[in-house]
Amino acid sequence: APLVPVRPFFFTNENETTMLAGFASGGKALVGRCVGPRVARRFLNLHEYQSAEIMKSKGVNVPLGVAVTSVAEAVAAAESIGDEEVVVKSQILAGGRGLGTFTSGFKGGVHVVPTSKTEEVAGKMLGGTLVTKQTGPAGKPVNTLLVAKKMQLVKEMYLAILLDRAFGGPVVVACREGGTSIEDLAEEKPELIVKVPIDVMSGMTDANAAEIVAALGVTTNLEDAKKQIAALYAVFKECDCTMVEVNPLALDDKGYLLAADAKIGFDDNAAFRQKDVFQRRDTSQEDPRDVAAEAWDLNYIGLDGEIGCLVNGAGLAMATMDIVQMKGGSPANFLDVGGSASEQQVAEAFKIITSDPSVKAILVNIFGGIMKCDVIAAGIVAAVTQIGLKIPLVVRLEGTNVEIGKDILQKSGLNITAAEDLEDAAEKAVAAIA
Repeated sequence: APLVPVRPFFFTNENETTMLAGFASGGKALVGRCVGPRVARRFLNLHEYQSAEIMKSKGVNVPLGVAVTSVAEAVAAAESIGDEEVVVKSQILAGGRGLGTFTSGFKGGVHVVPTSKTEEVAGKMLGGTLVTKQTGPAGKPVNTLLVAKKMQLVKEMYLAILLDRAFGGPVVVACREGGTSIEDLAEEKPELIVKVPIDVMSGMTDANAAEIVAALGVTTNLEDAKKQIAALYAVFKECDCTMVEVNPLALDDKGYLLAADAKIGFDDNAAFRQKDVFQRRDTSQEDPRDVAAEAWDLNYIGLDGEIGCLVNGAGLAMATMDIVQMKGGSPANFLDVGGSASEQQVAEAFKIITSDPSVKAILVNIFGGIMKCDVIAAGIVAAVTQIGLKIPLVVRLEGTNVEIGKDILQKSGLNITAAEDLEDAAEKAVAAIA
């Protein structure tokens, strides 16, 4: 069967292994297929101001800044800093903010402005939607700004600590140039990208830190620079991070390293021991479908097609997507309800699928084992009744309690197209939107 085309994986703070692969391939974005089930939410990411708070607590030098959510707060923060100029930064969970554009047409998600102009600029940024290379065309909402002290920086660099699947542990990615899109740098000047693997048992050694400092091109206050690298690694290790990205990592006018901008990603599996970190999560920056899927314990990945798929089991879900593609259609999602979904979970799965405006038909493919067909059928009826489904629905049921399930669907009086097998279901779903 042909591979199902899915969205290209771009450099994002949610996919650190892809970032490394991108560096290795000269910064080109990669295209791949989702292989196997993944939970709806990837790794937790925090805003710059939240990351700065955590890094400061571990001894990393960060600029003075105040997070604000209103224009009045922005004005007060700028005045409290007391300088002639301040830096106003959009807080979104994506990189490339400085080169981004608001959907209103206002250019730039980061501005250095006279303190007297803070109100004007903050008013154009707060409540807007910022589009960058990493957000996709939909952009991200700007609900918070960071009003920061303008630092006298003499050199800007890039540093990230992330997990490398090939090495089997953390790797530091360093570049002596930074402050702008690392994707562009990796493509235009790949020779500047230096990767330093860190032995997870030994931790950040003095030799590791010295190699990284040299790769950054730092020549002043070397001992303090090594301490800053070690402090960043402490953040990575002690906070159960999947990634610590500092762009730019800068030298101030006194020759000391400063984490001028940073983002941190965290391992969801560590939520139980990083409660203070995980309570900072900003769901406004996430796809609402992913948030809903997580809340109902559903495995969901949105794709770009027109046929929504609701299936039990990851393997069957992928086979369903493949055969839809083979029959001339395109799957709109991967959605595995699992083997013990309740009627309510099935109903919520329908709501998630139909919240995607690109979905023109839905294909339900259930092979009842642990998951009973009558439970799925009852969930389908409840969901269609609740949301008033107006698009074609094709259902294929097989396995435990299949006759009871089919009877529930037939007696519902709803406009549901029954299918005998997977091939028949895919053909009917594709034909429904032809």
